[in-house]
Amino acid sequence: MNPATIMKAKKAMEQFSANHPRFVAFFDAQARSGLPEGTIVEITVTRPGQEPVTTNMRIQPSDVELFKELKELQ
Repeated sequence: MNPATIMKAKKAMEQFSANHPRFVAFFDAQARSGLPEGTIVEITVTRPGQEPVTTNMRIQPSDVELFKELKELQ
């Protein structure tokens, strides 16, 4: 991966963390405690003037492996 791309992504993540510290803290806490196979992750998006839209996913074994690999990149 291109070092410039990595630096750009790191800067964007730092900005996201600064803009949304509670969300990042929540996500970090959940990730630290582990998201085992079978865990359901749900997200709701509420746009101004529109009804909320919700979806969810059940963590699969391949997801657990992906999370481990991403954690090693940090």
